[in-house]
Amino acid sequence: MNATNDMSAITIAIDAMGGDNGPAVVVEGVAYAMKRGFGGNVLLVGDRSVLTPLVSAQAQMDRVKIEHADSVVEMTDKPMQILRRGHSTSMWCAIEKVKSGEANAVVSCGNTGVLMAVAKMQLKMIEGVDRPAVTALWPTQRGRTVVLDVGANVEADENQLVQFAIMGEAFFRALTGVKKPTVGLLNVGAEDLKGHELIRTAARVLREADSDMAFTGFVEGNDISGGAVDVVVTDGFTGNIALKSAEGAARLVGGWVKETLTGTINAKLGALLMTPGLRKLKDRIDPSSVNGGVFLGINGIVVKSHGGSDARGVASAIQMAADLAHAPYHDQVAKTVAAVMERSNALGRAREAETDLTIAAQ
Repeated sequence: MNATNDMSAITIAIDAMGGDNGPAVVVEGVAYAMKRGFGGNVLLVGDRSVLTPLVSAQAQMDRVKIEHADSVVEMTDKPMQILRRGHSTSMWCAIEKVKSGEANAVVSCGNTGVLMAVAKMQLKMIEGVDRPAVTALWPTQRGRTVVLDVGANVEADENQLVQFAIMGEAFFRALTGVKKPTVGLLNVGAEDLKGHELIRTAARVLREADSDMAFTGFVEGNDISGGAVDVVVTDGFTGNIALKSAEGAARLVGGWVKETLTGTINAKLGALLMTPGLRKLKDRIDPSSVNGGVFLGINGIVVKSHGGSDARGVASAIQMAADLAHAPYHDQVAKTVAAVMERSNALGRAREAETDLTIAAQ
């Protein structure tokens, strides 16, 4: 299905059997999304005998249909196992709905590696994009920053980093409506001479070949939470370490705050007085409010909801999928990647010709 501005025409296929908490939480998440105003349709893919009573127990589920699938992708399954024999799984069948055009996007709480492999096999890559990248929405002082890649690629060359930047820019624009998001490359320093040759080359390409992008140069790790740019680009190895480090720091600080506010009677009384502010803080940093890592680069909208998501988290992933279905995201990425790579190659050829002339003159 193509992008549409009509929410009632949008259908989200959901792998209802994936995830740590089972189909009950997925169905609760669908109901929560409907109550919060999601106006699209949902296609729950999984065991009909399990899903039917769960759906019947919820209100406002008239726009929900069930598609039966015989089996489930387990968290211990390997991608090649499912690619060879897992065509009857709920995950495979849900992605197939996007491939056939019956759904605009797919959401799954299931096995990340398998989801990536099956999505790539069925939906293929956007033309001109070498590898997919996984996004994370990072809480910052200015709101939210998109960080990619956070785990799909242990290594990425300069062309792939350029592609990640283009995809991240288009993704942020589709989610927020910001026409010209700022983009930075994660590096060990902000100075132009910092970092290895690969990342400096990627920066040069973005400056020279993509004049339409608001590329600000290099950013450091502390700039992410500071909200220095809208989109932070890195390889999956670095991005995943940064993400897990930030999550660990957040849990540590959260534990300290809880310990401080419950340590004494006076502290508990103070916490009671601060309840509205603490609730606002909790909502602001709650991962469920921005749950959903999107697989950018795949020729279809694939949203990975956290395996341990609660109902609110599932609803957040559904809404993110619907928001992306509104925008011509994939067309923008394909056109921009092709244009930037063409200009980059032309500039490279010009530099080589200039070097040859210089050598000949000597």
